[in-house]
Amino acid sequence: MTEVIHARIRVSGQVQGVGFRPFVYRLAHEMGLAGWVRNDSEGVEIAVEGERQQVMRLIGRLQSEPPQLARVEQVTHELEQTAGGLYGFCIAASKAGRVQTGITPDMAICPDCLSELFNPSDRRYRHPFINCIHCGPRYTLTARLPYDRANTSMAKFTQCPDCQREYDNPATRRFHAQPNACPVCGPKLQLYDEHWQPAVTGDPIAATAQLIRAGKIAAVKGVGGFHLVCDARNTA
Repeated sequence: MTEVIHARIRVSGQVQGVGFRPFVYRLAHEMGLAGWVRNDSEGVEIAVEGERQQVMRLIGRLQSEPPQLARVEQVTHELEQTAGGLYGFCIAASKAGRVQTGITPDMAICPDCLSELFNPSDRRYRHPFINCIHCGPRYTLTARLPYDRANTSMAKFTQCPDCQREYDNPATRRFHAQPNACPVCGPKLQLYDEHWQPAVTGDPIAATAQLIRAGKIAAVKGVGGFHLVCDARNTA
């Protein structure tokens, strides 16, 4: 007779904002395990139930196959011989508490997002705020932990139907990507003059490039502050 066990697992380290919950979700479904995964103030907490061999394999894979941006410091678990009657596997609501974990730094654009960014047929073509679970801002948009959209500066941007479908679909790399957005529903660029008045109604990037070529200096607001941009070849 197959032995079914219940395990409570805790993963600590850099495990929030790296796609760890979607990673656990996919593993559990692949291995036929039931339960849930959630962020909390200490990292990631998992309740899982299934065949002993598969549960122990899952615990091992959390350490050996973590997401690219994750830095797993410790995986601990407690086993119970009596199963708890869990069905299916889901990403549960985060649990707040005294924070004992950190948040991932902002990450440079990944190759997949870079490919989309310059693909005229992609709906995120030239979208300056493109991101996925593998890249984009984390630290500079997070107000508090656990790392959930409601605790970031993206909270006021409601995802459009297309973005929401990506966010809810385990097959996409934007599954539970908290900064997920597009030109329809996300933040937008705007060019202002020295009096803080809107300067153009067209493409602000093209207009800024034209001003720099004309000898102007631009202050570009990024996720971590302002960058002063000018033409270094212009002596004046």
